[in-house]
Amino acid sequence: MWNGEPDGLVVLTVALGAACAAVAWLAVALARTRRRWRAAVGERGWLLERERESAARAAVVAERDRIARELHDIVSHNVSLMVVQASAAREVLGTMPDEAASALRAVEDAGRGAMTDLRHLLGVLAPSPDGEDAGPGADGADDGDAAELAPQPGLDRLGPLVDRISFAGLPVEVRISGEPRPLPRGVDVTAYRIIQEALTNALRHGDGARAEVTVRYAEHALRVEVLNTGPSVLTGAPPAASARTASLRRQGTGRGLLGLRERVAVYGGDLDARRRLGGGYRVRARIPLDRP
Repeated sequence: MWNGEPDGLVVLTVALGAACAAVAWLAVALARTRRRWRAAVGERGWLLERERESAARAAVVAERDRIARELHDIVSHNVSLMVVQASAAREVLGTMPDEAASALRAVEDAGRGAMTDLRHLLGVLAPSPDGEDAGPGADGADDGDAAELAPQPGLDRLGPLVDRISFAGLPVEVRISGEPRPLPRGVDVTAYRIIQEALTNALRHGDGARAEVTVRYAEHALRVEVLNTGPSVLTGAPPAASARTASLRRQGTGRGLLGLRERVAVYGGDLDARRRLGGGYRVRARIPLDRP
């Protein structure tokens, strides 16, 4: 019995050494795993930070584009009307003072409308401390009869828009198809801006033309179409442009239609703008109403 004890001690020593080696190996493996985990966590944090920065930059770009579209819609439309009416007033100032006075009043109304829309936009970008837009007269800058700040326009303001365009010299006929119903706010604003931009372009590019606006309330979509007359692309005979129309044409930048396509694309719709073979221009848009 005693003679076997040294062998048992050797076995125990070997087992103990193996256990220590295993523990050491596990400790080294654990240390490596922890280093890798920390490196992975650090890299993931860096990637998340990059993603946050990229998302923030994309949000800034998107907001900048949205503001640019709103400014274009406000300034381009109202300034075009002001140029047309001011030019008309200048042409008849000496011979038809009443007509000149009416044109100047239209310039004043367009200027007031532009200031109201710009004030609303700036109020959204930099609201007052209580979180609400400051109304006209809040800073003493406007007189008592100034128009109140209004939300972004929708199809409920189509009538005044058509009246302004018609008074500026572009007769407009409006057709409503289907049963009018409340629209999502964004779709309502987009439809109005499509009509506004198309009519402003028609006023800017055509003398003696007329326009037709069709709004169709379909079951699953809103369809908007604006047609205006003009020279046929088959004959290639350009219309005789007055000085004010030629000046307005030079102001176009192409940003308007691009902005409209972006607006419509947000809601999964499509917009087509092209010259008509019979003359003039056509802007047609379809905006889905049942998109989640």
